Amino acid sequence: MHLLIGLGNPGFKYKNMRHNIGFQVVDILSQRWRIFLNRQSCSSRWGRGEFHGHNILLAQPETYMNLSGRAVFRLMSYFELTAADLLVIHDDLDLPLGRLKFTAKGGPGGHRGIASIISTLHTLEFLRLKVGIGRPQYGETVEHYVLSPFYPSERDMVATTAERAADAVEAFLLSGLNQAMSLFHGQGPLPDNPLAL
Repeated sequence: MHLLIGLGNPGFKYKNMRHNIGFQVVDILSQRWRIFLNRQSCSSRWGRGEFHGHNILLAQPETYMNLSGRAVFRLMSYFELTAADLLVIHDDLDLPLGRLKFTAKGGPGGHRGIASIISTLHTLEFLRLKVGIGRPQYGETVEHYVLSPFYPSERDMVATTAERAADAVEAFLLSGLNQAMSLFHGQGPLPDNPLAL
């Protein structure tokens, strides 16, 4: 089973904020795959289903971002999963808006949700899909920036980026990490049909 968990903060007030782009990607996958997040336990909203023969557990933590590890740990314990089964989708300040990057291990890079997961699981070695949100352009503090909506000029690109991130998850499941990385890293245009591999 693959545990695909998008990071964010629960509640309507956070819905469109930069820190919640991981939630947005999971929402897209939920709709595409008809795997609805209609269960609430393990400190998460989650649903189970299949995608092209893969057993999928889609989830969004109901903890706040800096306690994301609690939700991840509870889901992994309940379903008897390991770090090798985990893909975390989250925002990244160090990538420009529109950029995507898979990483298989590494430190938190200042991301409190990732820091919580590392601390709880006691490992750096789990797969992540980083979704670039860029850095503040108008002197905002980082905390204010990640807990604010995207700039109006960015909103079309945000929607496109979230869809591309969902495409990248599908490519990973269908064709493996190396192929997904070759398709979705960098700034090049999205292939016309990235899943026809």
